[in-house]
Amino acid sequence: MTTHQYWGNIEQDWAGFSAEITFSNPFFNRQNLEIFLGEEFDEEGEEIEEPPTENQLNAFAETYQSFIVHFEIHLREMQTKAFERYQKLYAHYYENPEKSGEPALHIDAVDKHNEYIKEIMHLRVLDDDTIKLSIRYKIDTEHGLEFRFENGQIVAVGGIAET
Repeated sequence: MTTHQYWGNIEQDWAGFSAEITFSNPFFNRQNLEIFLGEEFDEEGEEIEEPPTENQLNAFAETYQSFIVHFEIHLREMQTKAFERYQKLYAHYYENPEKSGEPALHIDAVDKHNEYIKEIMHLRVLDDDTIKLSIRYKIDTEHGLEFRFENGQIVAVGGIAET
């Protein structure tokens, strides 16, 4: 176990190393979410056994603090990007009862889509001012939805582990 001035106790958890502090936001159904620090696996696919270094933890703290300060902006961007992804990949099926065999969902605006992206699963702070936020996507629970932020900007949206 390592202790850090910002993160508190750093311990090996079920998906890598996690911090004592947690993430919460009223938009999401789940509160007090673990924050994972660094990658879970190395380049060979082996679980990382060494905790992040002091320098990494300091950099992670800067990245996370900036992310939190601007979180309401990030949340609106995630909502917009998630809705755009729905329109591009899923709407042709879920809005067409002939294809889906179910009544249309009538998701024609960001606000109507938001109820499908409220179940946050992971928040992981990585090197190079990067954060990954993973959601259990009610439209596609098999693949989920993941947002990759670099330098405070969404650079990728995809299924979990695709960004």
